[in-house]
Amino acid sequence: MKVDPYIVDTLMRDLVAHSRSSSAFLVYLQLYRHTHGAGRETVVMSHAVLAELTGISKRSVQMALTHLVDRRLIRRRKPRPTAAPVYTVLTPWIRRQEAG
Repeated sequence: MKVDPYIVDTLMRDLVAHSRSSSAFLVYLQLYRHTHGAGRETVVMSHAVLAELTGISKRSVQMALTHLVDRRLIRRRKPRPTAAPVYTVLTPWIRRQEAG
């Protein structure tokens, strides 16, 4: 998987140092790997699976996801109340490049 330099150069510092949410960075990176890294727009993934893949607790995953949604770095939707969420990883640096 090729990772966009923005993720490491800017987003990592912003989430880990500024927001003090290293778990949000890990969750974002994992979702990015399963969407953009796999050539897909969305991924369906439960909190338990994300916790297993990242090595952090389900509660930390939940808090990280809330932070990422609030920051508009991901979009989350649930087709049904009991369904696993569908995630779309947003790429703010691409939108800035297109606007500029």
